[in-house]
Amino acid sequence: MNKLAEDLNQTILTNAPDVFNMLSSLGKELYFPKGILSQTAEAKQKATHFNATIGIAKEGKEAMFLPSVMKQFSDHIPNDLLPYAPTTGKPELRNKWMEQILIKNPTLKGKSVSLPIVTSGITHGLSLAADLFVDRGDILLLPQQFWGNYNMIFGVRHGANVKHHRFFSHNNGFDTDDLRRVALESASSGKLIVILNFPNNPTGYSVTKSEAKAIRDVLVEVAEEGCNVVAVCDDSYFGLFYEDNVCKESVFAYLANQHPRLLAVKLDGATKEDYVWGFRVGFITFATTSGNSEVYDALEKKTGGAIRGNISNCPLNSQTIVLKAMLSEKYNEEKLCKFTTLKTRAAKVKEVLSNKSYSSVWAPYPFNSGYFMCLKLNGIDAEQFRCSLLDKYGIGVIATGKEDIRVAFSCVEENDIPLLFDQMYQCAIEMQKASG
Repeated sequence: MNKLAEDLNQTILTNAPDVFNMLSSLGKELYFPKGILSQTAEAKQKATHFNATIGIAKEGKEAMFLPSVMKQFSDHIPNDLLPYAPTTGKPELRNKWMEQILIKNPTLKGKSVSLPIVTSGITHGLSLAADLFVDRGDILLLPQQFWGNYNMIFGVRHGANVKHHRFFSHNNGFDTDDLRRVALESASSGKLIVILNFPNNPTGYSVTKSEAKAIRDVLVEVAEEGCNVVAVCDDSYFGLFYEDNVCKESVFAYLANQHPRLLAVKLDGATKEDYVWGFRVGFITFATTSGNSEVYDALEKKTGGAIRGNISNCPLNSQTIVLKAMLSEKYNEEKLCKFTTLKTRAAKVKEVLSNKSYSSVWAPYPFNSGYFMCLKLNGIDAEQFRCSLLDKYGIGVIATGKEDIRVAFSCVEENDIPLLFDQMYQCAIEMQKASG
C-alpha cells in the first residue's frame, strides 16, 4: 500500500475508527498523489519567473484559445474556462455551495460537515461513494421504487448485495417501519449502505419532518446494534418541495453527527437545482461525529485520489458559469420563477388525476415534489402500455416495473397535462378491452 494511503488511513483510524471500518478495500488504498499536481501547486505559489509545470498551452498570461470557441463565451476570459480545474473543484464554488447548504438546511447549525467536493454530476458522486465505501457482498438497502442506475453503480460495478424495503406505508407515507425491519435484519452483516433519495425518483415523494426524524432514529438504532451505516443522501432534486407538510431540508441534516457508526454522505448539485443538466456540476459532502478536520481532510484526499484516477478533474467552464450565476443578484429570483412553474404543473397533475373515472385503469402513488409522479396500473402490463402509448399516441413515458409508469410532468406544459392523461387513459381502456 502506498505510504500516503497508509498515512490517511492512520489519521481516520485514530480519530474516527468506525469510519475507517466503513472504507472499502479500494477506499483504504486511495490517496491523493503528490506528483505533478502537488509540484504544480507549489510552482503556482513560488514560480515568479517562469512556470513550466502546467500541462496546458499559454500565450502571455492567458490560456491559449481558438477564437471560434471563446466567441461562445463573450462574458468570460480564457483563464476562467479553459485550464484544468483543481481535482476537488474550484475553491470559490465549493465555499459558495457550502454557504448555500447551511442556509437551506438550518438543522445543520452547530454541526460539523466537510467542505463539498465538486463531482461531475451526482451520478459521479454516487460512483465515488461506492468507490470509497462498497466492497463486493456489502448490503445495499433500496426502496422498492428506486432509480435504476443505483443497480449499475453499486450492484454491477461494485458487487453490492441489494435488499429492498417498502417505500410507501399503508397510510401512503414513507414506510419507516419496513426500513427498520429490513435494516435490523441486515445489521448482523456489520455494515450497511442505505440510499435515501428525496425528492424520490421515480415517485416524486419527499418525506415529512416526522418521517425524516424517524429515518434518523432507525439508522441510529441500527448503529447502536454495532452495525456501521453509510447513509447516502441523493438530493438530486433538492428544493423542489411543493407542499407545506414536506420536509424542506435534506435528511442529511438530521443524520449528521448522530452516531460514531453513522456516516452521512450528501450528494447534490446544480444539475437539477439550477437547471444545468449537461453542465455536470455536483458535490459530495461528508458528516461524521468526530468533527475532526483531519478526518475530513483525509476523506477529501481519498475522494480526490478517486477523481484523479478516473476523470482527472471536473470541467472548469461549468464550474465558473455556475459560480457566476450563484453570485448574481437575480439568482434567487430566477430560481423561484422556475420553481413556481414546476409547482404549478404538479398541482395541475393532481387536479387532473382527481378524475374518478381514471381509477378503473390506474392509481397514482403519492407525490409532493421533484420532477416525477408514478401510476400503478390496474391489470395492465407497464411495458406493453408504454409501447402502445408510443406507437398509437406518440406519447413517451417510463415503465419502472411490471405495473408502474413514471411520468415526468417537469417537461410537459401545464396546458398539455389534461390531454396527456386523457390520452393515456384512452390507451389503457383500449388495452383492457383487448384483453377481455
